[in-house]
Amino acid sequence: MKIERRDISQDLFDTFTLMEQYAAAAYCPDNNDSPDTKLTCATENCPLVQAANTTTVSEFENSLITDVTGFVATDSTNNLIVVSFRGSGSVRNYLTDLSFPLVDASDICAGCHAFGGFYTAWTEARKGVLAAVEAAADANPSYKIVSVGHSLGGAVAVFAAAQLRNDGYDVELYTFGQPRIGSSKISSYITDQGSNFRITHKADPVPKLPPVLLGFVHISPEYYITVGNDEAVTLDSVEGPLEGSVNWSGNTGNLKIDFDAHGWYFGNISVCRPDVFEFKKRGVYRGRMVL
Repeated sequence: MKIERRDISQDLFDTFTLMEQYAAAAYCPDNNDSPDTKLTCATENCPLVQAANTTTVSEFENSLITDVTGFVATDSTNNLIVVSFRGSGSVRNYLTDLSFPLVDASDICAGCHAFGGFYTAWTEARKGVLAAVEAAADANPSYKIVSVGHSLGGAVAVFAAAQLRNDGYDVELYTFGQPRIGSSKISSYITDQGSNFRITHKADPVPKLPPVLLGFVHISPEYYITVGNDEAVTLDSVEGPLEGSVNWSGNTGNLKIDFDAHGWYFGNISVCRPDVFEFKKRGVYRGRMVL
């Protein structure tokens, strides 16, 4: 049966473009260790973010177990509070990616289980992120809260959004090349919360992992980029929303494998990542709320 194609609106396309650049900015070291500063991308792949009036409330890196890395920032140009998590950029991140066993995630929903490595990364970031969002929301009550991330960062962003929603905040979630985050129960719970936008790209292998056969499924819906690597993403090259936790009309149904596709989401999303893969010493949160 042929699936009827569905195109997104220009407004949603523009939002995806901005959110992809916020996810890209988390890869830049200058945005992970100097709170109360403007977000920048030395690799010039986040021009919309750099054009906005941004200030980081908290920047974090070097957590003991998973090296979860990112920032919480305010954007007075677009009236946003942005929670952004970096994708893999260290040995500890890659070990986190390989920590497959499902673990108890009842802090999100009763009886729920999540991918162990990703959920541990969230629990390491949780205290600092929740405190920073609370401070930013108190100071800017009219701002929209968004949770964003690419790859590993996208998985952590899912849990951040779910927890913040449980705490009473309205949160929009935007992930790019995000792997599956847990069992059907937790994925259904987060899907039912709404305001989820899971973006995938052609034959990117990461959203196909961990395998469905191991009990992992996606949150829904999916938005599927159909152009090749290094090609401009246009309005008519993004299909969605594609509904379902195992969706064969999007990335899952593309049986090819293209590792380069994982790095191309509206641009080269991870180009700002430093080429450093080593165990880091224990670090601290650097922000106005958590030291």
